[in-house]
Amino acid sequence: MKKMFTPKGSFGYLKNRRIYTAVRTAIFFLISASLYISGIKVTGSNRNLLTIVAVLGCLPACKSAVNCVLFLRAKGCSEELYRKLLPYGKKLETFYDFYFTSYRKNYPISHMALKGNILCGITQSPACDCQEAVKHLEQMLVQEGIKGVTVNIFSQEDKYIDRLSRLCEMDIDNHKDRDGIVNLLYSISI
Repeated sequence: MKKMFTPKGSFGYLKNRRIYTAVRTAIFFLISASLYISGIKVTGSNRNLLTIVAVLGCLPACKSAVNCVLFLRAKGCSEELYRKLLPYGKKLETFYDFYFTSYRKNYPISHMALKGNILCGITQSPACDCQEAVKHLEQMLVQEGIKGVTVNIFSQEDKYIDRLSRLCEMDIDNHKDRDGIVNLLYSISI
């Protein structure tokens, strides 16, 4: 049986969350609408307690709708790139479908790899500014107190795959705060 939820950092995470949030939003709005309609049918007016409950039920429905719109905009790793990068997952710690947000811009990162103190990723979005994404990630790492991490974001597949090949050949020990880096990546992405 296929897993109901794809964990964050796995291939297909954004697609899975897109479907989940759309279904959840529809259910929340249907519950509110059914309460409102039930109140009108029972009392013959919309001036009843069920109307208040239905309106209050719209609050989580609207919050879910905002999440749904965010996930609809986020695009994950393509199937073609996933197949090309699959062999590197055995030698490197890899992550898929990250979507980092900041006050000014959003950074869709299709794939990231971590080895030692080197964190590199690729974006498939032509609108993503790689230099700004690097600055954002470096700033988040420093704010978390994690220093000495080199961050690279690529927009070209061939350069990124070449970088992954070189990373696989390197003999680097894990960063002393490896868990902190991974936790930060998970916490600052949607």
